[in-house]
Amino acid sequence: MNLKDIIEAGHFDLHVHTKASDGDYSPTDVVKKAKKAGLKTIAITDHDTLEGIAEAQKAGKHFGIQIIPAIELSTKYKGKSVDILGYNITVGEELKSTLLRMREGREERAKRIIEKFNDLGFILTLEDVKAFSEDGVIARPHIAKAVVKKGYISDYQTVFDDYLADDKPCAIDKIILSPKEGIRLIHEAGGEAVLAHPVYIGDDNIVRELLSIGFDGIEVWHRSQNKIHNKKYKAMAEEFELLMTGGSDFHSESHQLGRFGME
Repeated sequence: MNLKDIIEAGHFDLHVHTKASDGDYSPTDVVKKAKKAGLKTIAITDHDTLEGIAEAQKAGKHFGIQIIPAIELSTKYKGKSVDILGYNITVGEELKSTLLRMREGREERAKRIIEKFNDLGFILTLEDVKAFSEDGVIARPHIAKAVVKKGYISDYQTVFDDYLADDKPCAIDKIILSPKEGIRLIHEAGGEAVLAHPVYIGDDNIVRELLSIGFDGIEVWHRSQNKIHNKKYKAMAEEFELLMTGGSDFHSESHQLGRFGME
């Protein structure tokens, strides 16, 4: 699926999460929402997993929505979290084995985070967390939701900001690739590698360094990026001759599917 053609045609959202990672909705429900929102194409970009794609593609055929098989890979560069969107992925053995290792690492990480919460007097179990992750990969939002359900803290965002964010009391790094490794895995799986939400990196010098190492595109439009960001990242895309993409980074009802400030 040619990303440039999809973007020119409009009515797309190229950054969407499902219950396969940390989204609130099943792949089928996400496709239904895309149909209701008037979209023609969405990319399922779950964190470090491809598990939601087959279900989404089946639903896409039923509802007339084109589904791009994709992923959001976790990497780190100079202490910064750098997420990479991989589009038009075909599963290869190396990618499959890497994702399995990352999934296993996420569960071990979750156990260690739970231990940290227990040390603080917030008694949690892995089963409490899996009630939210179900069969998908375990992510920090699932742990935050478990803390809220237990009644220790009243809202999810406070748990995340005060306990789970980088450098907070319960923070533990997951198994992380380097950006070059992530790009290589995506390319070897036949995909295109796009730098996700560059505004989250918080350092334009690092963004520019990253764009020179083999990316195919940059997420110019994102719900957390305003018109000033859009203009800046569009200029970077033109300078480095990269594809410009956009997406809502949809996880829940607090995000608007298909709405990401593409002006």
